[in-house]
Parts: sequence; structure tokens; C-alpha cells
Amino acid sequence: MMVSISRTPSTTKILPNLSIITKPEPPRYNHQRPQDTIAPSISSSHLHQTKLLESQVVSLLDSSNNLSQAKQIHAHLIRKGLDQCCFVITKLIRVLNAKFDVPMDPYPRRAFHQVKRPNPFLFTALIRGYTVQGPFMESVTLYNLMRRQGIGPVSFTFTALLKACSGAGGVSLGMQIHGQAISLGGFSSDLYVGNTLISMYVRCELLDDARKVFDEMTERDEISWTSLIVAYARRGNMEEASDLFNGLPKKDMVAWTAMVMGFSQNAKPGEALDYFHKMQEAQVKTDEVTLASVISACAQLGTTKYAKWVREVAEKAGFGPENNLVIGSALIDMYAKCGCIEDACNVFDKMPERNVYSYSSLILGFAMHGHAQKAIDLFQNMLKTDIKPNSVTFLGLLTACSHSGLVKQGQDLFAAMEKDYNVTPHVDHYTCMVDLLGRAGHINDAYNLITKMTILPHAGVWGALLGACRIHKNPKIAEIAANHLFKLEPNAIGNYIILSNTYASAKKWNEVSRIRALFRSKGLKKNPACSWVEGAKGVIHEFLAGDMVHPRSSEIKRELEDLLCKLREDGYKPVLSCVPYDVSDDEKKRILLGHSEKLALAYGLLGDCGVIRIVKNIRICEDCHVVMCGASKVSGREIVVRDNMRFHSFRNGVCSCNNFW
Repeated sequence: MMVSISRTPSTTKILPNLSIITKPEPPRYNHQRPQDTIAPSISSSHLHQTKLLESQVVSLLDSSNNLSQAKQIHAHLIRKGLDQCCFVITKLIRVLNAKFDVPMDPYPRRAFHQVKRPNPFLFTALIRGYTVQGPFMESVTLYNLMRRQGIGPVSFTFTALLKACSGAGGVSLGMQIHGQAISLGGFSSDLYVGNTLISMYVRCELLDDARKVFDEMTERDEISWTSLIVAYARRGNMEEASDLFNGLPKKDMVAWTAMVMGFSQNAKPGEALDYFHKMQEAQVKTDEVTLASVISACAQLGTTKYAKWVREVAEKAGFGPENNLVIGSALIDMYAKCGCIEDACNVFDKMPERNVYSYSSLILGFAMHGHAQKAIDLFQNMLKTDIKPNSVTFLGLLTACSHSGLVKQGQDLFAAMEKDYNVTPHVDHYTCMVDLLGRAGHINDAYNLITKMTILPHAGVWGALLGACRIHKNPKIAEIAANHLFKLEPNAIGNYIILSNTYASAKKWNEVSRIRALFRSKGLKKNPACSWVEGAKGVIHEFLAGDMVHPRSSEIKRELEDLLCKLREDGYKPVLSCVPYDVSDDEKKRILLGHSEKLALAYGLLGDCGVIRIVKNIRICEDCHVVMCGASKVSGREIVVRDNMRFHSFRNGVCSCNNFW
């Protein structure tokens, strides 16, 4: 958009063409200092007194505590004849704007207009005020006026204008200002202008343009590098972020944190932990943002290998759960997701101060581990404090009810959310309710709830219904849910697989073939089932379904066969319905034997490291669940399995989910 103004500064007019003057008249003032030039005839003594008075007034403005005091100081400077001093009036406008948030119109604007010969710093103070408070286009009007009067801008003029260009003016105006910075000479190589241009292009999601500005800068600082690193990380391009980071001459805490956070937020927890380890080796100071990011990475991995180390680092840096709410809440979440719910409870108990995030993290932890009553009890204890529940709190409560089949309690909590606690249900809460009803076998009720939703259901809602249909073998409503999902997520292969498995459970093999042909025609490929088990010294071992490439494969196979032999003696029979293929029973048994979590279990049984901790990328099947229960009984070992839905803790032949998942 192009902008033009009239010569009257009090009116703003937007026209098709920008009349920002590129060839101004020679500057009227000496712009080397943000204050007026004193006539040579003034004695040096008088000049010294004037400068001293200016300094005193500026100091008074800095120490002013309210608008009334600022106005008194303004009156004082007028009486002392400083109302034409750009240096002082500039300071007044900045104090009014930044310190007391006074609107530019009418007070600061009037103070500006009383100055007969404003310099670029005074213009810039008013321009900055409008970019912060608005209307933004008034700042462009002032810039135009400034150029028409032959007053050359300073670098702060451009930084003030560019900081607001992702708002009202948009990137088009930002590009015009960029052009001005180049055409006027000198500003294109200014470090602060360059950094602000990078920030502006990043905010406008023009990362290539931001990179071009960066590449053309003759001088860069940590802000130049870090701004781009963060931008690439947010876009998920960690390769470019890494290249920039490696080229950064001096890597400070902000740059390291950007990398750790970037990998963590882009589901690359291993890389996040590697960078954090290197950060520690470089002896770079750690803050709570860095620690929260690396703790999140530990939670994503779901293994205990790094949990103790990261907590020790946090406590050594002075961010232990006893004195930092953010880190305490993050540690609760980490321990819960690593299958250590007892450790999560210990952290919670040691926190002298708690907030809604502390409570919500532990409630969600109880939910994931199938401890619904503990989640509800903790909620009741929370209500006895001054802490008010939020949407995350209820998300945890509804999840807990869903994973334990507490339909009535879940319905009561859902009804009380808005009525009693002023928390408006959003689409994720509806997802929990559909999941709760569906898992409990109330498929029609779940579907009716979706049809009555006042907000548009997303894929999670329909996915919960589809998953319930697979559990309870309801292909009719599964088709309805799947058709919605095919529109919302046309390339999500999991939806096709679940519908296919639902048809398979109903022995509709023709429909199974049709759905499989459908996703194959789209070029979609099924992600292989994969499980990880934590071995000695925290080493992670990965197993794919049917894959026997592990160095100890022969031992694993023997251990698994021995285990199944013991389980058969105890009455175990394979759950053949877990194989959604029209093949012989012997073939189904062979397929079940190769499930990745069974291979991980067998490897875990080879060692004597206590608790066997397994993570799986998809939902554990019923047959593997039966095997895990039996294995915990015959081996006397505790087995913890984290699938993509929840935790299962197997002890003495019983699972924490009570066979409801």
C-alpha cells in the first residue's frame, strides 16, 4: 500500500502512491546531537548553565512517578525557556509515552507542535509513540512531514517504523521503508536497522527476505544470528537453524536455548538433549527457559536415562522444584511421562508453593497412568485452596475418567465446567467426552454429542469416535466418522487403518480390501509399529514389528518362546482377533509373536535392571496386553508400557488400567 500526506500534520490521508521524498532539501540542523545548536554569540558561561538546566530537567523526568509530576516538570521547563529545546521535549515525549502510556493526541502532539524547529530525534520520539499506541499510519504521516521539511532521518526513525510494519501497514509498507533506508545511504549497513528489518520480515513470514538482509549485513551481532535461528526453528527447519548456529562466532545462552527449544518443539528430543549436553560442556549459563525445554525433551522420550541428570542440573543452577514453580511443574510432567508417577508426586509434595499448572500437571499424570480417583481427589484438594481450575485441569480430569470408564463422574465434571467454574469447554474437552462415552460402549451417545456441538468438531473428535467404533466393532458409525476424517485429514493413513481394522473385526473382508486399496492409491504408507526399551545404563534399544536385526536376536527369540511356554501353562491363548488380516490362525500366531513390544519385553527380561520400561509409537494391542500381564506375574518384574494413548503399569499379573483402555 502506498501512502501520501498533506502538509498539515493533524490530518492523515491514504492515497494510491507513497510520496516519501527521496531527495530532501539540505538538512536545516546539525543532527550529530539530539539537542539544539546554541548560537555562537551566547557566552560559554550561559551555555554551561543551559546544559546544566537541561540535564536537571531530564533527570527530573526520569525520576517522575506519575503524570501529574511530569506535567509539573513540563511547566517548569517552559518557565525556564526550554520549550524549544528538542533534547528536553524529546525526553518529555518518551517519558509520557513509555513510562505513563499517555496517548499521543493531544498532549505529546501539542508539545511537539510548540517546537518551531524540530530535529530528527524529536520527530522520531513522536513517530515511535504512534507505532506503539497507534494509529500506525500517523507515524508514516509524520515521517513524510519530516522528509518534506528537509529533515534527514536517523537510524532510530527506521527501527521505530519497521517494528510496526507487520501490523496495520503490512509488509508492503515495510518494503518501502526498507527501500528508503537503502536510497538515503548509510542506513542499509546500520546494525540496528538490519536487525529490525530481519525481525520485520520474520514477523511477516518472509524468511527468505530476512535471510537476504542477514547475508548482506556488513556487521552482525548475536541478535542478528539468533533472530534467524529462532525463525527457522519455529518453521521446523532445524537444518538451516543448525547451519546458522554453527556459524555463530560467539554462542550465548539465548542462541543455545533457541536450538534446544527448537529441537524439543519439533519433536526431536534426542537432538535437543545432545545440544543441551554440549551447552553444559561449554559452561554456558542455564535459565528456566532452557531447562523447561530440555525437560520437555525428556518427557517426549519417555525414558528415565536423562531425567535424574536434568533435575540435578536444574537444582545446581538454582531452579529446583523447591524454589521455581515453572521447573517444578515441568518436572512433574516429565516424571509422569517417563512412567515415574511416584517421582512426580514427590516433586509435587516438595513444592512449597503451587499453582494451577502444578496441580494440572499431576492431574494429567494420574490420568495417563489410569489413577482416575487420585486425579479427582487431587482436584478436590485444589478446590480447598485459592487456586482456580483452568481448561487444562478439566482436560486432565476428563481424560482420567475416560481411561477408567467413569462415565457419570465425567459427565458431571463436564457439566460443571462452565456452570460452576466459568471454564468454557473447547473442542478438546468434547474430544475427551466422545472418547469417554465411546470407550464405555455408548457409541450412539457419543455420536449424538458431536451432532449437538456448538463449535465445529475437529479431527480429534471424529478420531475418538472412530477409535471407539473399532473397540466395539461398530462399522456403521465408523464409516460416518471416517468420512469426516477423510475430508479433514485426507493424507492421515491412521484413519484408513482404523476403519480397515474395524471392518476386519466385523469380518467384512471386501471392505477391508477396498479401504486398503484406497490409501494405497493415494500413495500413503503405513508407519511400522516400533517399540523402545530402556536397557542397562539408560541405553535405548529399538525394535520394529517382525524385525530380528538386534545383535542379541537369537537370545531374544529364545526368551520370548520360553515366556510364551510358561504363559500357555498358565492358560494363555493368543487373541487372534488382533490380527486384521484374512489369513490362517497359524499365520496370525506368527504375526502376533513378532509384535515390537513383545520383542522389547523379551530383551528387558534378559537383563536384571528392575523395572522394564517400554515405549510404543501406536496403541498396544489386546494380545500384547495379556502377555504383559502374564509376564509381570511369572517373572515378578514390574513392566511399564507407554503407548500413544496412556501408560500401562503391570504388576503381579494386573494392569493399572484394569483392562479398560
